[in-house]
Amino acid sequence: MKRWHLGLAMILTVLTLGTSRAQEEQKEEPKNEQAAAQPAEEQPAQEEAKQPQEEAKPSEAAPEKKEEAASEEAADAAEDANAKPALGHDALPGVTAKVVVEDLNNPCGIAIQPETGILFISDSGNHRVVKVVDGKVEPVITDFPGDVYGKGPMVNIGPLGLLFLDKNTLVVGGGGLPDGEELLRVYELPADGKPIKAEAMVASFSLAATDEIKGEGNFYALASNGEAIFVTSNGDDTKGWVARATLDGNKVTGYERWLATKEATEVDAPVGVTISPQGYLVVGQMGEINIPGDSLITFYDAHSGNMLLNLKSGLHDICAVAYSKRGQMYVLDYAWADPSQGGLFQVLKDTESETGMRTKKLLSLDKPTAMVFDADGALYVTAIGELGEDGNSKGMLIKIDRDAGL
Repeated sequence: MKRWHLGLAMILTVLTLGTSRAQEEQKEEPKNEQAAAQPAEEQPAQEEAKQPQEEAKPSEAAPEKKEEAASEEAADAAEDANAKPALGHDALPGVTAKVVVEDLNNPCGIAIQPETGILFISDSGNHRVVKVVDGKVEPVITDFPGDVYGKGPMVNIGPLGLLFLDKNTLVVGGGGLPDGEELLRVYELPADGKPIKAEAMVASFSLAATDEIKGEGNFYALASNGEAIFVTSNGDDTKGWVARATLDGNKVTGYERWLATKEATEVDAPVGVTISPQGYLVVGQMGEINIPGDSLITFYDAHSGNMLLNLKSGLHDICAVAYSKRGQMYVLDYAWADPSQGGLFQVLKDTESETGMRTKKLLSLDKPTAMVFDADGALYVTAIGELGEDGNSKGMLIKIDRDAGL
């Protein structure tokens, strides 16, 4: 009983996820809803930070700011002109989705390059990492090894999770080699922007089998708190490891098995991962792909690995977790057994439910895989889409506008 009361208190005070059902039904003003969505510990700091900005606000934007804003508007207009409506992707009112890029093959990772804002995608089925420039795909790293994932449907994969440490240092989670041989790869991207081969990494790390532990592979998602990189892996199903590599600036060292999530939660397959606004490690535990509704959202201390809170989501196969600029939590449900139930969900505080939370479906998506918010608050999602019998797909990059208020 004490554990339950502690968990509920954490939701209501420290790990605030969103507005309550009662607040939503009362249709409070957006200002109140946004305030309720902020992590409670961070509200005072945000209020203090707001004052200097208001006092320093100029009566008219400087010329360079106007030019920068005009440039951003022109870029958005060009992107919108190239984008196609996400037809068939039913959404709640106010949630507008557009297909920005098509003809990806099982895209499984996405990251935004610091300083440039350029989107990078692991075009996994094509065994490469690409970037999106002016609405078109350009190769960045090619010729990754390939493998097949799943128990039906089968999916062709190569590179998976992506994480930038700085503008030119990109970390890539591998999925194309046998468990134990799989690599976490570190690349220094060329200044001239020319594509490189997968073998050109400046560092790589594996988690080989031991006498007692199986080898690790399928390094699906990556997250960092500046001190370490956390990597979800799916080699040893009896342990469900989240691996960790230490960081010294942009140097990656000491890759090791760190957190046995299967032992902690009794549910298989850590997949989605992020760092919460308060600095907690948040893991989307996918569960078994043939068991509906078994996915978990679990919070851990990012230093000790101690489990702080474990929530039954009611979703099928959580594959990605992210926080918006407003501090709201969102997850993607792949829904292996029935993709029609998959999509983008908001995680909301609900004191009337048994777990203290609930999920709200915002957008139906066909086998979504990864997501990232840009600096303006727009959300980009990769989705596998229609999957062929050969394991390849008609994947896409989808944009949900910042005006959706995520």
